[in-house]
Amino acid sequence: MGRSSTARERLLDAAGELMQHRAYGSLGVAEICTRADVRKGSFYHFFESKQALTLATIDAHWQAEGALWDAALDVEAPALTRLGRLLATLIAEQHRAHRRTGVVHGCLYANLALELSTQDRLVQTRLEEIFNEQIALVQAVLEDAGAEHAVPPESADRATARAVLAQYEGIVMFAKLANDPAVLDDIWEQTMRIIGAKIPLTLG
Repeated sequence: MGRSSTARERLLDAAGELMQHRAYGSLGVAEICTRADVRKGSFYHFFESKQALTLATIDAHWQAEGALWDAALDVEAPALTRLGRLLATLIAEQHRAHRRTGVVHGCLYANLALELSTQDRLVQTRLEEIFNEQIALVQAVLEDAGAEHAVPPESADRATARAVLAQYEGIVMFAKLANDPAVLDDIWEQTMRIIGAKIPLTLG
């Protein structure tokens, strides 16, 4: 197997990278192992199936991305400033990936959800859980914004939080289609409209 102490992490990294750019159905265990420099026979020491690897990859991705969400939102600042920080952070990640690879990779969760939502119940359930976590985080910020009178009371609800996330995911899809992260750059203005923000605020 070689470098066994890092083999599991290399499999997760390889799977995450490949799943960002390739259809899930086109990926095989052998290709993932080759990218990770792990022998195929050793794959099953860590994961009982491709599905198990996918679930672990989703969790690892959310652990890393969730830290970005926490860093953006867990600060002493007005609610809309925190929401702006979050969107700016997510957009910056798309720009950073494009500079590194030449490709807008999109959202791993959305990519998998679109392909597997009717095919793999376990993966679908885990993706739904993560999206629900994200919606709850956005809703908490909107509730704070409502308390600060920065948005109307009716905007501080789950439906509006889901709309904010849905807009982001939709614009990411268009950025991926155009392979141009600049498509994301006016997202804050549209978000302000969705939430009915009363206070003009520049994304940053």
